[in-house]
Amino acid sequence: MKFRKKILTLAAIGTALLAVGCSKTQTKESSSKIPTKITKNTTVTFWYSLTGSSEKALKKMTADFEKENPKIKIKLESQGGNYADLQSKLSSTMQSPDNLPTITQAYPGWLYNAAKQKMLVDLTPYVKNDDLGWGSYAKSNIKQALWNGAKINNTQYGVPFNKSVEVLFYNKTLLDQYNLKVPQTMGELKSTSEKIYQKSDHQVTGAGFDALNNYYMLGMKEKGINFTKKINFSGKDSKEVIDYYADGVRKGYFMQAGTEKYMSTPFNSGKVAMFIGSTANEAYLKQVLKKEYQFGIAPRPSKVNAQQGTDIYMFNQASARQKSAAFKYLKFLTSKKEQFYWTKTTGYIPVNTQVLNSQAYKSLNTSKVPAILAETTKDLYFLPVTKNATPAYDQVQASMQAILADAKKKKNINPAIQTAKQKFDASWKQ
Repeated sequence: MKFRKKILTLAAIGTALLAVGCSKTQTKESSSKIPTKITKNTTVTFWYSLTGSSEKALKKMTADFEKENPKIKIKLESQGGNYADLQSKLSSTMQSPDNLPTITQAYPGWLYNAAKQKMLVDLTPYVKNDDLGWGSYAKSNIKQALWNGAKINNTQYGVPFNKSVEVLFYNKTLLDQYNLKVPQTMGELKSTSEKIYQKSDHQVTGAGFDALNNYYMLGMKEKGINFTKKINFSGKDSKEVIDYYADGVRKGYFMQAGTEKYMSTPFNSGKVAMFIGSTANEAYLKQVLKKEYQFGIAPRPSKVNAQQGTDIYMFNQASARQKSAAFKYLKFLTSKKEQFYWTKTTGYIPVNTQVLNSQAYKSLNTSKVPAILAETTKDLYFLPVTKNATPAYDQVQASMQAILADAKKKKNINPAIQTAKQKFDASWKQ
């Protein structure tokens, strides 16, 4: 399941890439010097990690591209069933850069060292090329927030691809039974969860969050604090974010996944009425939710949402012709027609705003996401791509688990917060 792969990814990307010596210089072509016509047979190698409907969709889109561009061959190479395998392959291959593919799926944090070693291609000249690209970022119809999420050190190395955001999944049957409205704010999420817990005679927990590091990062962002090494994990603002969740766990109306690993598991059985998680959960819920329940999807009850998922990056060892061919392919993948097919088939959100805002997408009867997606993607935040940001982000996940475990046991959580602060600070300095 796509959401399972995302969790594996969050665990995997905590390991920093090995620093690699490389004498190659970063591509600095001007827009006018980029080859815009591919007149000779050119092969582009693409490393990816997709399975099921996503892999089938990618293969179909690739075949359609090759029909339109007979001189270009896209060599798709799967690097395993999860992102951890892909990240590991990239990390090891970077020691021999000539063996890298032309393009790859990746989270930007995986490629932080690759960018420092000048191994990636700055895509801005391609984007701004009137023939090969769009002429400008605005004309690409890709949200600027998504472009920003694919930057490393403020350079545009990636093109947004398979993206998701967090939404509120709710058990419509239970909320109707208790005559409760769907929460629209974090305050309402708390009060509604308390009412569910009370009305069910403590048999149903109100809500929970799948990604605890997302919960913390967005909670801090709502307070105007970015995810950086300057965060004081035991400070007043941080404690307020932590206490919101910990108090609910202590009193029983909030849940952490714990041994069940994913909030979708207790949600499917009716043990919890709501949870916040990736849009990719929808396909899974359709298959396993108990027949007596109906579920609904609402915007994440916060001003800010997290953009998740990978982008596509280009390596510098490719020839000029390969780079241009690869960019033609990336432009094709993000086009209106292909993005509509991609999102309809896979459940990922469309990166093309023409699709996102189209009535055809919003009226899809195969998914509950399109109707609320535009509203919940107005203000997107992403994990900053800075040194050791990913290890620190992963550490928050582990620390929040420990803190909430103590809260469930009704223990004083302050010692766990102090321990978490030490680990958080250390993760930035490693």
